[in-house]
Amino acid sequence: MFKKILIANRGEIACRVIKTARRMGIQTVAVYSDADARAPFVQMADEAVHIGPAPAAQSYLIADKIIQACKQTGAEAVHPGYGFLSERTSFAEALAAEGIEFIGPPVGAIAAMGDKIESKKLAKQAGVNVVPGFVGEIEDTEHAVRISNEIGYPVMMKASAGGGGKGMRLAYDEKDVREGFESVKREGLNSFGDDRVFIEKFILNPRHIEIQILGDKHGNILYLNERECSIQRRHQKVVEEAPSPFVTEKMRKAMGEQCVALSRAVGYYSAGTVELIVSGADPTGESFYFLEMNTRLQVEHPVTEAITGVDLVEQMIRVAAGEKLEMTQADVKIDGWAIENRVYAEDPYRGFLPSTGRLVRYNPPVDGWTDDGEENGRRGVDGIRVDDGVYEGGEVSMFYDPMIAKLITWGETRDEAADKQVAALDRFEIEGLGHNIDFVSAIMQHPRFRSGELTTGFIAEEYPEGFTGAPAPEDLKGKLAAVAAFVATARADRARRVEGQLAPHRLAPPSEWTVTIDKAAYEVVIDDEDVTVNGVEVELAMEYTPGDRLIEAEIDGESIAVRVALTRTGLKMTTRGAIHDVRILPTRVASLASHMIEKIPPDLSKFLICPMPGLLVALHVGEGDKVEAGQPLAVVEAMKMENILRAEKSGVVKAVNAKAGESLAVDAVILEME
Repeated sequence: MFKKILIANRGEIACRVIKTARRMGIQTVAVYSDADARAPFVQMADEAVHIGPAPAAQSYLIADKIIQACKQTGAEAVHPGYGFLSERTSFAEALAAEGIEFIGPPVGAIAAMGDKIESKKLAKQAGVNVVPGFVGEIEDTEHAVRISNEIGYPVMMKASAGGGGKGMRLAYDEKDVREGFESVKREGLNSFGDDRVFIEKFILNPRHIEIQILGDKHGNILYLNERECSIQRRHQKVVEEAPSPFVTEKMRKAMGEQCVALSRAVGYYSAGTVELIVSGADPTGESFYFLEMNTRLQVEHPVTEAITGVDLVEQMIRVAAGEKLEMTQADVKIDGWAIENRVYAEDPYRGFLPSTGRLVRYNPPVDGWTDDGEENGRRGVDGIRVDDGVYEGGEVSMFYDPMIAKLITWGETRDEAADKQVAALDRFEIEGLGHNIDFVSAIMQHPRFRSGELTTGFIAEEYPEGFTGAPAPEDLKGKLAAVAAFVATARADRARRVEGQLAPHRLAPPSEWTVTIDKAAYEVVIDDEDVTVNGVEVELAMEYTPGDRLIEAEIDGESIAVRVALTRTGLKMTTRGAIHDVRILPTRVASLASHMIEKIPPDLSKFLICPMPGLLVALHVGEGDKVEAGQPLAVVEAMKMENILRAEKSGVVKAVNAKAGESLAVDAVILEME
């Protein structure tokens, strides 16, 4: 077994690998850029080597610097994590030339599966179902249009070397192809150094299901069941679970055996994942097709670990060291259900715009990645596990992936795992930047998610007008009103104790409050130990000290966690996937509020405003140009993704305030209409 390994990655996956290596008694080496000098993974590793500036192209993507760090520290092997150099054949070859073991699959398998065009040809030869499409070189936009017309719409355009949702566009007609083909090429070139694109038929009602593969160097290859990854936004996975609510035992066996056959055809060993697209319109489940193979550890690997009890990182290390797998296919079981939500630095209330900046507050529901010691799974604390690589006071940088953490829950049933997600998300504190905690909580509660009727179009179909928060039932609002009145009472009680601040006759806080939540008013009376909401008595048990950010309460026997923040007229209360603006006034004062003049926000529709910090890649119009509503005006790149900004209404460009190539701040005015 290796005595020392180097992790050629950063963030949560570097922390994840270090923890398993530590448990195995293996020393670890971290490499880090300027941006990560104070990151947790650097502190956790036994040694750390600085490898360059913040941009990945000048640090984490330079193989020579990784190899030099191995030589400097005596590391015998390298774990690449995911992303960066994890699927670069040149990196694996360079390590082999220096006698350093690559903790991953053989170079031939990486090469065969890393090219989406070639991998489809190999899959066909191995007897694996493949999606109809064009797998040759596409010359230009006109060629792409001809191919798309022949295949039949809708079609998907993908960068050949793409992954992680980057370099992909769905086209419903010829106009979409003409508009998106060049963007796909640019994203492929910018993110992967390869601008080749291929086009394939888009499967209707598609489900994204993947099979976890594990093999050793002695010819043993297993499949460790499936993961359902259908809930995606812009082809980026948001929710993953294992097993899939759609897959039957018969389907699992058929899929698994085809994926093992493909893996065997390329001499695969280590952990890997074969991604399949499955037609949800086929009740037999037999319409599944090869999508791609990821020759590395997946972001969503924890859900497989939770239901199988297999530590995939440990198995990768053991396989790289030449050990045989100790398990057989018959040993692979399914115990319970696991769900993973990716917590991203993005603002779902503003169209999921990327959000960068400092984590002013970061307090996850459990403290990092913890093993509860159970033999049958790596399930954290009471079935809640957090994989992260950030810290309070640290910065989510524009240079890297926007994922802050992964929240994994395990339960005996799917509903139990989902319920644990909602409870844990309510207790997840993040301040300082936008995040998607409310959004994933809303998904966990959504009736369609609970039914298991999922497709990759789930988010677009269920939130066509964007996200405004999970709908709150009336009884929940009533409970929040009781909590809000208790908070107001506690604050008023403290205020009267501050000497010289209130008149002597104010000896007690008001007992009657009018609490307005989302424009609905609730009359709350707090009298000694009794609490009533709209005349109905409720049993409320809670503690609150002014300044508390998280309130744990029990109302009528039900536990609830609420994050609170003070506003000028009350509170912002966040729970169960929504932010509620709450106004709290003594009842005798509340009647006067109706006389207040409502402030009308300014009309900003004549401005094209940059919705996020990013690079202005292209500006399609100039001063004096006429534009139509919906017309693309500019392209802004943020977090390695291109975002097309369109005209809100028809008009004429009055002034242009930015030019292509400029870095823009959020809310910067790009142009103004007459």
